[in-house]
Amino acid sequence: MLENVSLFADVPPHYLAELEKLSVMRKYPKNTVLVTEGDESTHMYIIRKGTVSAFLNNEDGRQVNLNYMHEGDYFGELSLIDGKPRSASVMTISDCEILLVSRASVQDLMHKHPEFAMSLLCEVTRRVRDLTDSVKDMALLDVYGRVSAALEKLSDENKRIHNPKVTHQDIANMVGSSREMVSRIMKQLLIGEYIEQCSGYIEIKKPLPRYW
Repeated sequence: MLENVSLFADVPPHYLAELEKLSVMRKYPKNTVLVTEGDESTHMYIIRKGTVSAFLNNEDGRQVNLNYMHEGDYFGELSLIDGKPRSASVMTISDCEILLVSRASVQDLMHKHPEFAMSLLCEVTRRVRDLTDSVKDMALLDVYGRVSAALEKLSDENKRIHNPKVTHQDIANMVGSSREMVSRIMKQLLIGEYIEQCSGYIEIKKPLPRYW
């Protein structure tokens, strides 16, 4: 499985085989909290099947969705590097199969295979850049533009947003707005034929507007 994960693309097969032997495959039902913000870090998680959501909660219980991750994606790599507590919570959105790779195994691989360490650093850098773009969107775009940016982030290479269905509340949690406002914007995008509600997915039909 590891050979299909971008992070391990340049790692020799015998290292991957060794790492996979030391890893554990587990199944989790929908709505299972896998990681809680502030937890001690012991493993990196690689999604074999299903979808998960990374999110933050403030003291008032308000939730902000950071990202949705699918088959082949992974999370928990930051804590494996610095040993700090988890920076976000993660919950399953569907039934999932996830490979747990221990921190000790990953650090051993980094020492044995410097190219893997470089790949890990490049992936962390990419995620920091993505976070910078998200902060920029939140600061400079109005709600209309933030919804557009969220839809583009959720879509695949065919401009489709697949099930498990992303609700208007989910999008509101991602962009820092109310569900009612997001519902009005989604209706406008449908009327303007920017998006189309198909059976099992939403399709982006043309470039989405950045401002109201």
